[in-house]
Amino acid sequence: MLTQLLWNSFLIASPVLFVTLGVGVVISLLQVITQLQEMSLSYVPKLIAAGLTLVIAGPWMLNRLGYFAASMFKEIPNLG
Repeated sequence: MLTQLLWNSFLIASPVLFVTLGVGVVISLLQVITQLQEMSLSYVPKLIAAGLTLVIAGPWMLNRLGYFAASMFKEIPNLG
């Protein structure tokens, strides 16, 4: 059960994490190239990218979480 929990946690969190990681790397490269070290320049695009990722992948994430929760509730009688 623990491995299923960790695997599903990784799958549910990975779209947002990987998209914000990619946006962060691109913004960091642009900051290095232009030598523009503005703090808000890194936060705002990552926040927008995370929001768009949640809008796009949110239904899949909720479906996956709901299926996992239902399967865990079905396993409760078998634990004893």
